[in-house]
Amino acid sequence: MHGKKHIWCGIMIVLIVIFDQLTKHLAVINLKNNNPFEFIKGFVRFNYAENNGMAFSLFSGARWIFVAVTLVVCIAALWYLFSNRCKSLWLYWSIAVVVSGGIGNLIDRALHGYVVDFIEPVFVNFAVFNIADCAVSLGAVSLIACLVLDLFKKENKGE
Repeated sequence: MHGKKHIWCGIMIVLIVIFDQLTKHLAVINLKNNNPFEFIKGFVRFNYAENNGMAFSLFSGARWIFVAVTLVVCIAALWYLFSNRCKSLWLYWSIAVVVSGGIGNLIDRALHGYVVDFIEPVFVNFAVFNIADCAVSLGAVSLIACLVLDLFKKENKGE
């Protein structure tokens, strides 16, 4: 059972990283030095940006600190996943999605010194982001929901 789960998890991580890197590559080719492209008018556009910090460009210039921290966190999470310590399937997949996003942005930061962002919501004042950011955010929301639900289950059982 664990072998199949690990194989599918590895495949999912690789596919998310490939999709992230492919879309960033397309953004560089089609958007860098060009005007933004209206994808869904009034909702989202594609607008090339280079982020050398973390979320919202915070802590710009700390490239190798981000690389080191992300690398350590991703390795620790992968070890946890593939060592069969994670008993909850929901938690397992949530962590894997976060890791895939972390790896996607780690590749950019290590190779280029910045992360390529290109998805810009225009209906709200928000940061430009990418597929890896989506994976980290959605995986984190899922992870938090899983942990909160687990707390309520334990509380109801009187543990």
